[in-house]
Amino acid sequence: MKSRKQDKAPARGQGAEVIEAIHALAKEKGLSEEMLFTAIESAMQSAYKKNLPKDVVAPANIVAMLDRQSGDIHIYARLLVTEEVENPANEISLEEARTIRPGAELDDIVEKDVTPAGFLRVAAQAARQIIIQQIRKAESGQIYDEYIGKSEEILTGVVKRVSEHSVIVELDHAEGILEEDEMIPGEVLQEEDHIKVYVLQVLRDSPSLRAPQVRVSRKHPSLVKRLFEMEVPEIVSGVVTIKAIARKAGVRTKMAVDSADPMVDPVGACVGQRGGRVERVVAELKGEKVDIIRWSPIEEEFVAHALNPAHVINVYTSTTQKRECRVVVPDNQLSLAIGKEGLNSFLAHQLTGWKIEIMSQSQAAQRDDMVDEGMPMVQTGSMRMEHDETVGYQTDDSDISI
Repeated sequence: MKSRKQDKAPARGQGAEVIEAIHALAKEKGLSEEMLFTAIESAMQSAYKKNLPKDVVAPANIVAMLDRQSGDIHIYARLLVTEEVENPANEISLEEARTIRPGAELDDIVEKDVTPAGFLRVAAQAARQIIIQQIRKAESGQIYDEYIGKSEEILTGVVKRVSEHSVIVELDHAEGILEEDEMIPGEVLQEEDHIKVYVLQVLRDSPSLRAPQVRVSRKHPSLVKRLFEMEVPEIVSGVVTIKAIARKAGVRTKMAVDSADPMVDPVGACVGQRGGRVERVVAELKGEKVDIIRWSPIEEEFVAHALNPAHVINVYTSTTQKRECRVVVPDNQLSLAIGKEGLNSFLAHQLTGWKIEIMSQSQAAQRDDMVDEGMPMVQTGSMRMEHDETVGYQTDDSDISI
């Protein structure tokens, strides 16, 4: 162990105040006390070098020590013991070294106290900004570590600030940024609104970011998935599975669900008693319509379900590698199947991954057959689902019909 000869220390009261401030700050910010001690010692080294007189050569290797009990601060120069001193910034004579450590020998490293008089006051003033930066850096690291584990999760926040192209959402220990292209179209958010958001990405702080940035979304399809997970215990337990989601934010979402238990209706589980579960999701989405349909491993059946609330008569699928199909619906259901501005058929395509051509019975009857030379088809037969209430659930069909 290398001994350190202690010069006259700062006043006891000053040191005690430093220690008390560290304890209070660590408790308030949830920071490590040792991290704060280390940050202050680093700041003291910088302050020492900055405040040396111009005619004084700074030691090449210095170390700052903050006593964890008293708060005393000392700066030590680490010097090599030599017979003849050629570089005072790095070396010390054997004779002087032995006044510091009696047993010192040549080529030893001796630590000499070079703390200037009144250094505690000067150093505190000079190092304040450095300490603040170290604390902010530590807090940023804690925030990043906390929120990187919440990526792709749903969080509740409070709208703090609304600007033309973004909204700042106050989360528990960070601020989330809701950019314009991640907002629900037409949704008007105001300060102090409580909203749920989906965590898209957590970015570390950088020269261009003063703190970790949590990018959130109200538009992402997984927001709907997470909302249903919060409302439906059968999803959390794994009995009910969300197989696919297609969404046009602010207008309509289609969600396909399945059940691992034949005794549990996946659609009914998501709807809830008297529609309570789905209604809470719709309320959070500010009235966005939600269609819940039963998923099927039979592709043709899944396509037919996806076009709910329209009733499907036949589905013809391609025998080629292309995922293309033709769907026949009753004449009076054609508008319903296509949807307003093609929304129902578009979401069905997004949900199933099939390119869907929809035609009425009359249109289909005018063709000699349902086989196109460039697109061989197989008829699956009538789905006959007109009265099967377990196929799907629609919160409102007002925007599907033309």
